[in-house]
Amino acid sequence: MSAFDPSFAPPSPPASSPVLAGAPSEFDLAEGFAAHLLHWARTLGAPAAALAVLAPLARALALAAAEGHVCLPLELLAADGAIGTIGTIGGSPSTLRATLLGSGVTVEAKPLLPAGSAHPLVLDGDGRLYLRRFFDLEQRLARALVRRARMPSAVVPDALHATLDTLFPPRADGAPDWQKLAVALALHSRLTVISGGPGTGKTTTVAALLACLLELAPELRIALAAPTGKAAARMLEALRARAAHLPAKVRKRLPAEAHTLHRLLGVTPQAGRFRHHAGKLLAVDLLVVDEASMLDLALATRVLDALPPEARLVLLGDKDQLAAVEAGAVFAELSAGRSFSAAMIARLAALTGTPVPALNADLPPPAQRAPLADSVIWLTESHRFRRDSGIGRLAADINAGAGAAALDWLRAGADASVRWIEDEGARPAAATLAAMEAGYADYFAVLQAPVTDPQERVAAAFAAFDRFRVLVAVHEGPRGLAALNLHLERRLRAVLGLAAERGGGNAWFGRPLIVLRNDALLGLYNGDIGLCLPAPGGELMVFFPQPGGGYRSIAPLRLPAHDTAFALTVHKSQGSEFDEVLLVLPATPVRVLTRELLYTGVTRAAQRVTLAGPARVFGAGCTLRTQRLSGLAARLAEPLPPAPS
Repeated sequence: MSAFDPSFAPPSPPASSPVLAGAPSEFDLAEGFAAHLLHWARTLGAPAAALAVLAPLARALALAAAEGHVCLPLELLAADGAIGTIGTIGGSPSTLRATLLGSGVTVEAKPLLPAGSAHPLVLDGDGRLYLRRFFDLEQRLARALVRRARMPSAVVPDALHATLDTLFPPRADGAPDWQKLAVALALHSRLTVISGGPGTGKTTTVAALLACLLELAPELRIALAAPTGKAAARMLEALRARAAHLPAKVRKRLPAEAHTLHRLLGVTPQAGRFRHHAGKLLAVDLLVVDEASMLDLALATRVLDALPPEARLVLLGDKDQLAAVEAGAVFAELSAGRSFSAAMIARLAALTGTPVPALNADLPPPAQRAPLADSVIWLTESHRFRRDSGIGRLAADINAGAGAAALDWLRAGADASVRWIEDEGARPAAATLAAMEAGYADYFAVLQAPVTDPQERVAAAFAAFDRFRVLVAVHEGPRGLAALNLHLERRLRAVLGLAAERGGGNAWFGRPLIVLRNDALLGLYNGDIGLCLPAPGGELMVFFPQPGGGYRSIAPLRLPAHDTAFALTVHKSQGSEFDEVLLVLPATPVRVLTRELLYTGVTRAAQRVTLAGPARVFGAGCTLRTQRLSGLAARLAEPLPPAPS
């Protein structure tokens, strides 16, 4: 989000923040960067006015980046009392701009920055101040997207009209079928951004698109990917289910696996470096990225860098979900608005049989010059939840910021698929703890059952465990991740007759765990979920689902960094779906509990969702929007530089 919100302030370190042992904190890193920038400016002979503002400004930029922001506007940095001494330097964005550009460490953004420029700060024409790395990434990503969006439309044979009618029979009501239209758009375009909420048919749309493209080019090289292993596995599973009705010759050509984006790009031991890049492109003709709302600025740029210019790129996601943990909100910015040229509307109408007046009635006015015109489409009709169904209605109310109305309706208990537990205490109430334990009752029962076949028990354990999940907004405190995981661990150990405390070992019977760091050698990636169960020989191993079905086991001592996974943060749950979800809210309002977090948590549930917490916390979360400061929209609107000769 690039618009300035005057209520926003970058995080400030506490008055006394002790240096912790081990990894440096974000405040330590910000202090280090501030000291480095100040030394650099002094070396270059920066005037006193610049030296007075550089340290607090550098801290603000570094801490804002840690919170997901790509840049900071001078309007904010020059505001009285915003941070440090910046509000007292004479007080206008224009003064601050002149001071920064005279510091020797800031360069003004231009279509082409000076050759050999090593300035650590970049200031654009609209008053956004960047760390140089973020500006370079944002500019590179924007140019790659615009070039791909502006490529000449692909020629679509008339024969695909019949194929599309078979896949999506004409609607009796004459209303536009947006799944069908999304396929038609992707057939015409090299870049397609498809946004839709849960159950709106994104995977069905992709299955139909693949069927059409494979009809045209049977040897098409297709890659499926997602930011996490869980999201990739779900995508492949859902695609296979949606493709069951397709002709056998098409099903045989569908991809046999889906990758994490890190695995697709090729993780190397060097942080941030991949085997595939602009100098060594991926061997693909079509890349489909699911759960693209989780794409941060750096990863999105790396993907575009490595994609051949002629390849198609389809980004699937939900613009209303949480943004990536790292800096940037790429998908939300790309899918914020739809813009179709008159020529594209005519093509879509001809290919799908949709009357032009019906299309125009549901679309914004044509805009030939929008940066990503003819590339973005929304799926708005949920086939999983009716808008007035329990989960669908709750999600819609949260998105609309209607917290009070949603709470009144929840308290009335009118729909069995949603439940509210009034839980005002600092610690979870008995009803909340009981709901947690009841949710895992089936999993506990599988672990207690007599064993006839260890492999069958692994499958049964995963089936039971994946039906339910506890989700949280915060890590610390009695209602946070660590405390709830510990409670459920102790409950399971009591049920199984194990010692109440496990000691120092990381392996114990029944422990669910989540991988926290990529390990390419083991083929494990951040977000993968495993279960600690006895192997046929009796030794405890950690089992992980295989992309093609079945499970593989890894010795606990070989695992990368991991944690117990009875409870997950909502961020870590993205890309997952469970039959039932219990979302435990914190005791007091916190900045991370936003409308987007509530919406994401609620829509992880396919059948039933329970919210437990104080009413005022739920209401506050519904009113608080996630804000990511960036200039991607501005970069997309910039003219492209001449192609290199």
